[in-house]
Amino acid sequence: MAEIKVPELAESITEGTIAQWLKQPGDHVEKGEYIVELETDKVNVEVISEESGIVKELKAAEGDTVQVGEVIAIVEAGGEQSAEAKPAAEPVKEEVAAEEPKNEQVQEKADTEKKDRPIASPAARKLAREKGIDLSEVPTVDPLGRVRKQDITSYSNQPKQSAEQAPAPKAAPAVSQEEGKPVERVRLSRRRQTIAKRLVEVQQNAAMLTTFNEIDMTAVMDLRKRKKDKFFEENDVRLGFMSFFTKAVVAALKKYPAVNSELQGDELVLKKFYDIGVAVSTDEGLVVPVIRDCDRKNFAEIEADILAVAKKARDNKLALSDLQGGTFTITNGGVFGSLLSTPILNGTQVGILGMHTIQTRPVAIDAERMENRPMMYVALSYDHRVIDGKEAVGFLVTVKKLLENPEDLLLQG
Repeated sequence: MAEIKVPELAESITEGTIAQWLKQPGDHVEKGEYIVELETDKVNVEVISEESGIVKELKAAEGDTVQVGEVIAIVEAGGEQSAEAKPAAEPVKEEVAAEEPKNEQVQEKADTEKKDRPIASPAARKLAREKGIDLSEVPTVDPLGRVRKQDITSYSNQPKQSAEQAPAPKAAPAVSQEEGKPVERVRLSRRRQTIAKRLVEVQQNAAMLTTFNEIDMTAVMDLRKRKKDKFFEENDVRLGFMSFFTKAVVAALKKYPAVNSELQGDELVLKKFYDIGVAVSTDEGLVVPVIRDCDRKNFAEIEADILAVAKKARDNKLALSDLQGGTFTITNGGVFGSLLSTPILNGTQVGILGMHTIQTRPVAIDAERMENRPMMYVALSYDHRVIDGKEAVGFLVTVKKLLENPEDLLLQG
């Protein structure tokens, strides 16, 4: 008999939530086969069975919070009664024969329940729990009948049936009344709870300040227009803005090393490597996967890495290692149309760069001329305990100059 325990996840993670049981009591499981999916603060983790056998018992339900080291399931090795437990007397054959119909009925019931259990993605099950939706009632266009998150969203947005048309409710509605007004209570996901907690901690523990500038994106946009087709042919990845900003940030970090540091007690840890976090928005919340060794990579390698981690984030495939060890973060609110914002520091980092939407605005070229130019506001939030205003402004001006003269990025390596 083997116990399935919540494994050690990471130094900062002590608990998780049962997102989905991949096996049910009575199911056979092979050694190394996934048995449960755990939702943690940062990523979802699938836990394997260390032994082949039959799932005897699940000690936690989907949605339960479990601690690292806690036993959450029991697997009976082999799944059969051992020879030692069988008496040697001949009548045992009759007893076994008498029990066979009963065992068949139990197995038939288990098979029926398994067939009746809707097939759904972990994200869909989680959203359904939050909205109080029965998965068996949700229609799906998936040819395999798999309920997806978008099916849950569509179902929840459908107008409710009238009282005459609707059958008797199976459970209490998600909408309740408070002071005569309708409200809906939705439990925060573990990731959203963690995001809220971490952001408040940063606000309380850092002397955060933000400085702003604007960048004329004309040169970068012209360079992309001229080079994008050849770039794609040679590298099989598109040339985006993020590689330009990443290379500019690395060059600025080399010039202002305190921005690439971490404050530990009364010591400043100056980091001599450049692992840049790139904020990615997912349905589950914001995550910041890290692009390693950006100082050693060219534009194509950076674009490919960003594309890969963004896909992993949206497919909920990120590993904990993808999220750890970043030295500086770039966040792009411009993809959502943000004109200006003050980004919040990421964990123990002392700097974060915020990109914003590109907007055509009239710009004074000199005392006599005005031109419409594609302009972007950028913001640097920083920990004033470590970085003075002069360094912060100098860092942002360096990024601005490099992006307004992108050929210089090649000279910066």
